[in-house]
Amino acid sequence: MKLTPEQIIELENETIQICQELIQFPSVNYGEGKGDEKAIAEYVVKKLAEVGIKSESIESAPNRVNVVASIAGRDQSRPGLVLHGHIDVVPADAADWSVDPFGGVIKDGFLWGRGAVDMKDMDAMILATVRMWSRIGYQPPRNILLVFFADEEAGSTYGSRWLVKNRPELFKGYSEAISEVGGFSINITGDKRIYLVEAAQKGIQWLKLTAKGTAGHGSFVNKDNAITTLSDAVSRIGNYEWPQLETKTNQKFFRRIAEITGDKYDASDVKPLIKHLGKAAKMIGATISNTANPTMLNSGYKENVIPQTASAVVDGRFLPGYEDQLHQTIKKLAGDDIEIEIIVRDIALEVDFAGPLVEAMCNAINSEDPEGIPVPYLMSGGTDNKALHDLGIVGYGFSPLRLPKELDFFSLFHGVDERVPLDSLKFGVRVLYNFLENV
Repeated sequence: MKLTPEQIIELENETIQICQELIQFPSVNYGEGKGDEKAIAEYVVKKLAEVGIKSESIESAPNRVNVVASIAGRDQSRPGLVLHGHIDVVPADAADWSVDPFGGVIKDGFLWGRGAVDMKDMDAMILATVRMWSRIGYQPPRNILLVFFADEEAGSTYGSRWLVKNRPELFKGYSEAISEVGGFSINITGDKRIYLVEAAQKGIQWLKLTAKGTAGHGSFVNKDNAITTLSDAVSRIGNYEWPQLETKTNQKFFRRIAEITGDKYDASDVKPLIKHLGKAAKMIGATISNTANPTMLNSGYKENVIPQTASAVVDGRFLPGYEDQLHQTIKKLAGDDIEIEIIVRDIALEVDFAGPLVEAMCNAINSEDPEGIPVPYLMSGGTDNKALHDLGIVGYGFSPLRLPKELDFFSLFHGVDERVPLDSLKFGVRVLYNFLENV
């Protein structure tokens, strides 16, 4: 149902207002089970109820609350679409910010605050869209399941993973999903504007490395020092040059970049093409190989005592299809004297950038930006789509934003002075609305 110009303005303004109000809920996730989404979940329930949309609040642990609502589509014979976001955010130290991170401040054409890009902007777009549907009596083409997850920022134990395990019936009849970290623009060489639609994600292996040695006095010669053994292993891992690996998503992505820029595509070495990606180069550059970064060290209890053990944590990320390569390489680099324990593991994802859903995304972007070029990309992190994958649901990252070319968008994820342009929010909800009308 085509909106009138007045309704479009109403949709845009409500998106900004809802996003501002969402930011003002400090739904901080500190990890280790320490989080509280109760108040923001109650707000989501209220905004849905105001327009007659019934929802269910699901508490997976004290104050860890998820919100689920279903919207009936016109064609009940088709599998439905899961439209999901998370309502928790990472912590923010107000002393580091130029504004109150939970003030929802609007200035300089931006909406500022923790969660503005991760991912209360998309939550606001979703809420504004379905509220407009209810006001005008619109019914989407197929069933839509709205899910606002808790705990995404700390492994989804109390959010998507809990719901998939304990309430799988909620997702019965749904085959596809869209969520965060995709559909936004970057400017590349030639001032061409591409839109990165997330079609793949790296997997995770967080590894604990432990070295054992002989304890003793710090003044003695000790060739069996656990810290020395561990340090050598950590240094080898941290300095290792991981080889480039090809995935089907990166093949499509870099072929397209070469085509757009007129540069050469060499499957064996795509690094020269990364220079065209501007501020996105840092993130995309981490997706052409496995990676492993030492992140934590722990040993010792007194200055003059050589400890018996030393441990480190390595954040390993593997490309789809290359988990064994990551683990075996780290094992070899660590050496025989290091014990390796997997403390956190999650799958990699990769889906086809083809089919009606992808066409609807591309068409929706081009309806608002005819010169925009949608391309699939592989993300170095992960989203709640990984949990839904366990139920056979195919997920994409599509939270559309047209961004100013000078904005370093990737640095704003979990960053100081996180903010989203107001015009980008308006663009995004128009694109999302168009997309959802044609899925």
